[in-house]
Amino acid sequence: QVQLVESGGGLVQAGGSLRLSCAASGRISSINAMGWYRQAPGKQRELVAVIRRGGSTRYDDSVKGRFTISRDNAKNTVYLEMNSLKPEDTAVYYCNGDFYMGGGRSYESWGQGTQVTVSS
Repeated sequence: QVQLVESGGGLVQAGGSLRLSCAASGRISSINAMGWYRQAPGKQRELVAVIRRGGSTRYDDSVKGRFTISRDNAKNTVYLEMNSLKPEDTAVYYCNGDFYMGGGRSYESWGQGTQVTVSS
């Protein structure tokens, strides 16, 4: 199995910045993709950003130009740099990963979530 541990959430004023980190541990052969989702109260969980094996990225339109996803392959860690934060970015942010475990097996894992609150 793969465990994901998130850090970096918190309270920030509108216009501020936060950096989320998510470290994966386990017997990982390689990373297919890692990304960030968020879920605001009363809303469905939505994709924020994803970075794939080859380095390609995809962002939700609402965060393009403000958020940047990156990774450190040596540390099996993905980051989400969030700038120009808005109150509507307030949510629980979840890390997600799709991992190749070897032997033709893949494994999907979720982090426990980290709260991001942006005050107006």
